[in-house]
Amino acid sequence: MSHQLHPDLSWVRFLPNFTFGPWTASLIRSIRLRGATPPAGITIEDKVVSGPEGAPPVDLHIIRPSVPSPHPSPALLWIHGGGLIIGSPEQDDKMNIALVQQLGITVAAVRYRLSPVHPGPAAVEDVYAGLVGLFGLAQELHLDPARIAIGGASAGGGLAAAATLLAHDRGEVNIAFQLLVYPMIDDRTVVRPGVDQLYLKVWTAESNRFGWTSYLGHEPGRDDVSPYKAAARREDLSGLPPAWVGVGTLDLFHDEDVEYARRLNEAGVPCELQTIPGAFHGFDQVMYNANVSAKFR
Repeated sequence: MSHQLHPDLSWVRFLPNFTFGPWTASLIRSIRLRGATPPAGITIEDKVVSGPEGAPPVDLHIIRPSVPSPHPSPALLWIHGGGLIIGSPEQDDKMNIALVQQLGITVAAVRYRLSPVHPGPAAVEDVYAGLVGLFGLAQELHLDPARIAIGGASAGGGLAAAATLLAHDRGEVNIAFQLLVYPMIDDRTVVRPGVDQLYLKVWTAESNRFGWTSYLGHEPGRDDVSPYKAAARREDLSGLPPAWVGVGTLDLFHDEDVEYARRLNEAGVPCELQTIPGAFHGFDQVMYNANVSAKFR
């Protein structure tokens, strides 16, 4: 596989790699990100829904058209990225506002507990509670329960896939679609030999080890890791909703994502796979205005 950067992303070669650890993650978590000011025609509000049993309530950061459609609209439960250790729903306001404007849908971004303060399965249980809560708000928000999808980027994509497994197994709600953007989906990548770190940007192998270790509460790669923590551990993927998986060829998660998409299709689950030559992890956010990023979104 070529290690050449996509022409639209070439300047990132000058970006130094940054590795997340306990101190840096704690510092970033202490910074409260302000949400975007909604443009005309868009309403942004937070709603609180019941959390997992014995856990705090879950906040949904909801972005929707100010004037409802005459018919119940589709919705997307969105899960932010951040390696399972940092992040908040507000970080994706710009992208989610654009989705609402372009598609006329409602986007509900869930605020989940972060590790290592709250190791797994806290995050995925919060996401699942947010999903059930969104279905419960369908009438109030004028949503079509048959067209509620789930999606996320990076760690959020991995949590979306894991929450989809929970929804399938618990049978309380039916997800229409999975939108998995370069998902962090397999802890075994940490211990996979032969990873060429020279060409990785934004999310390094060292950061990946720290993220997974923080979430699992132990070293990644053990045989007893639950699929509800790392969805790629699931042996039987049949019966899941259709999916879309997108990842760059220079992303640490490329191999695990391509394999998950292959296995979904092999299990009879329609899954479209889009790979971007020469794209690194999070390229569409780091270089938001690049042509390749706009096409990817």
